[in-house]
Amino acid sequence: MKKLFLFFWIVSLSISVSGQQVSKTTRIDKDWRFHLGDVENGQLVAFNDGDWRKLDVPHDWSIEGEYDSLAITKRGGGYLPAGMGWYRKSIVFPESDANKRIFIELGGVMANSDVWINGYHLGHHPFGYVPLLYDLTDYITFDGKLNILAVRADNTLQPASRWYTGAGIYRHVELITVDPTHFERYGVFITTPEASHEKATVAIQASIVNQSQVGRTLQVQTTISSPMGKSLKSESTSITVKAGQTAVCEQTIAVTSPELWDIDAPNIYTAVTTLSENGKVIDDQTNTFGIRYFSFESETGFWLNGRNIKLLGACVHHDGGAVGSAVPASVWERRFEQLKAVGCNAIRGAHAPMDPAFYELCNRMGLLLLDEVFDTWTSAKPNGEKAYNLYFPDWWAIDIEIALKRVRNHPSIILYSLGNEIRDDVNSVNGRQRFLNLRNLTKSIDSTRPLTMALFRAKMMGLYENGFSEMLDVIGQNYAETALVDAWSEKPGRKIIGTENTPSRSGWLVARDTPAYAGMFIWTGFDYLGEADWPKISWSEALFDRNGGWKHSSWERQSWWTDKPMAHIVRRDTTLRANWLDDWTPASPIDTAFVDVYSNCEEVELYLNGKSLGKQLTPEDDAPNSWKMIYAPGTIKVIGRNGGKDVAVHEHTTAKKPAKLVLEAEKSELINDWEEVVYVTATIVDKNGIRCPNTPTKIKFDISGPGEIVSVDNSDNFSHEKYKTTEKTNYKGRVLAIIRATAPSGKVTLRASAPGLGSSQVVLNVKQ
Repeated sequence: MKKLFLFFWIVSLSISVSGQQVSKTTRIDKDWRFHLGDVENGQLVAFNDGDWRKLDVPHDWSIEGEYDSLAITKRGGGYLPAGMGWYRKSIVFPESDANKRIFIELGGVMANSDVWINGYHLGHHPFGYVPLLYDLTDYITFDGKLNILAVRADNTLQPASRWYTGAGIYRHVELITVDPTHFERYGVFITTPEASHEKATVAIQASIVNQSQVGRTLQVQTTISSPMGKSLKSESTSITVKAGQTAVCEQTIAVTSPELWDIDAPNIYTAVTTLSENGKVIDDQTNTFGIRYFSFESETGFWLNGRNIKLLGACVHHDGGAVGSAVPASVWERRFEQLKAVGCNAIRGAHAPMDPAFYELCNRMGLLLLDEVFDTWTSAKPNGEKAYNLYFPDWWAIDIEIALKRVRNHPSIILYSLGNEIRDDVNSVNGRQRFLNLRNLTKSIDSTRPLTMALFRAKMMGLYENGFSEMLDVIGQNYAETALVDAWSEKPGRKIIGTENTPSRSGWLVARDTPAYAGMFIWTGFDYLGEADWPKISWSEALFDRNGGWKHSSWERQSWWTDKPMAHIVRRDTTLRANWLDDWTPASPIDTAFVDVYSNCEEVELYLNGKSLGKQLTPEDDAPNSWKMIYAPGTIKVIGRNGGKDVAVHEHTTAKKPAKLVLEAEKSELINDWEEVVYVTATIVDKNGIRCPNTPTKIKFDISGPGEIVSVDNSDNFSHEKYKTTEKTNYKGRVLAIIRATAPSGKVTLRASAPGLGSSQVVLNVKQ
């Protein structure tokens, strides 16, 4: 797995001038105190938190809990616990920072958070998906005394979501130390108003805040470096900022023969913008960006850098399965690699702002992104009646500004969605104005991306006849693919995209065969926690299971969306919960077997125990090749052919009696960083190494060395066992453990054992 993201998680970033640090961003994730439940006076300096639990953030305490059919989170929250949680941290500020402005940014607190420093209430914020920035300067001491930061996350009002949200400080926390005159947080905005293969114009808009007592005449300099790190061009501009005010500096830099950002070549440029006074640098920001041009066209869909591309996308929620909402970057990277393996070139973040690592990885891995802000406006939705709809009127403008400013430099983003299946009446005066307010504010923050919404039942609501759809740059609709194409046909000039689609073949064929249909986003890429009826605890219709296990739908999608020859056999059994099985080992005796083969080859031939069951051409309508046969144990094999040559092969063999455990790690090295985890899978196999899918026994893990077991899971959507544990009942013969390093070096040994199957172990080398 390539380390595409490690540059992003450096603990302290700054520019040094003559050995002096001018700005500083420092992670303060370590050594917090946590209490589950409410406490009186928990924000006060004198409060005794000695018996509170010690931990590091990011932290999601909901994923640590027990499943309960009566949990107040209900089906949306996946029957995991909610409530109140408190965090406290002691901080000492050096005397050298006494003349600086010091801010704290909490990357994400779920939800309804309150923050105090030294007993002073910094603020309250209901929305859990955006970073919270507070100025600490006037309330802290620099004399070596402890400063007490307290955070309360209130998740007692439920059901607060239609899917799992997690609870607590689930993203990173940073201290930002700057000169009193400094760049606004996320205040350097980089666009490419002109871009082609021959030349580009890079526009820099830098917002400067003067919190000092006097006006200051400053120099703003931006230097652009190529994707390979070569310094290209600089631009310097003088600007005067009055005391207590904010000013904006605008610059343009020409780049010849730019290396365009593309899905196959995600070239990333770097812009370093410095703020100087009398030749001394007083602040800086480093931003990455891409040079590319794109458009949506009515007749032909999406174009990127002069190429017509069908958007082949998947929706993803913000949870990472067994890790809950505190998702390491390597989990996202692993997921994105799997989606790319089935042909995905686009992602929809559903239905809220995502983690910073999510956006960075889309940039670095060449994934186009539909970025969505809200799931609700003012009208409630079933199973999430006490969600953001309660806070939207007072908070929408604040939250959309935060959400967009922090991501608008990312080249992967090609669309903003203002809402998902919004139930507000946009035909009413108030509803229409609500939409216009959202649209206008979004355009004022970033006018470089087109706007859409994930419309639902748009025809029934009259949105194609009353002029509403024309106020969207691109008309997005969930499901009803044929109806969306009909709406496009009825009025020339409309641009359309499927913002949410079932993994059905019928929906795919509409997108495949309609050039105007810019693309689609499958619901969903991965099974996610919540939105399930007990005894189920998670969504189950995704391309991959919640731990990245392949399903019939992932192989099917791979056969539609990729060109590299592939063929894969699945066995259908409609008597089971999982109708499609990736094995040739029935749980009980069967007489007849039904087999589907997914392939992108011209022809496939199926063999059972060496005997051909016939050749079939792969259908033009992308249906699977299917066989019905008398079942016999042994080996079933498919060969895919192009031009008469064997180009792909896949087979299953019937498992014999379970004999042992096999433990396999996806990589042998583990980097000592919160963002890095390793997935290790324990599999029950027979004496020949064939997976045994029908042995419901528990597998136990133990770990030694500088590492910890983050979570254990089996991907079973009906399992009610805890994740923060050391043992789990296997599902289809597998259990996996997620491992993180706890020290800079050493060897981590993970062992797995099961009754009657012995044990197995893997060793991971920890690197700094």
